[in-house]
Amino acid sequence: MGIVKISEQMHENLRLTSGALSRSINAQAEHWLRVGMLAELNPKLCYGEICQLLIQAEQQAAAETSAFLAVSAAAA
Repeated sequence: MGIVKISEQMHENLRLTSGALSRSINAQAEHWLRVGMLAELNPKLCYGEICQLLIQAEQQAAAETSAFLAVSAAAA
């Protein structure tokens, strides 16, 4: 984990948006970072499609964790 310096205006935007969307300031910043990174890597996708990619990645990670825990429990 590192420290990232941002402008006062960006921090204010994060503070306002995080409050409106019931996220912590760090969670809001991380969301914008992920969305921005995916937008740069996939310039033809709209915001909704990018959010779908994030949801699919989360579902895949959850499924992989469940499978790992099942195998670990069976081995124990």
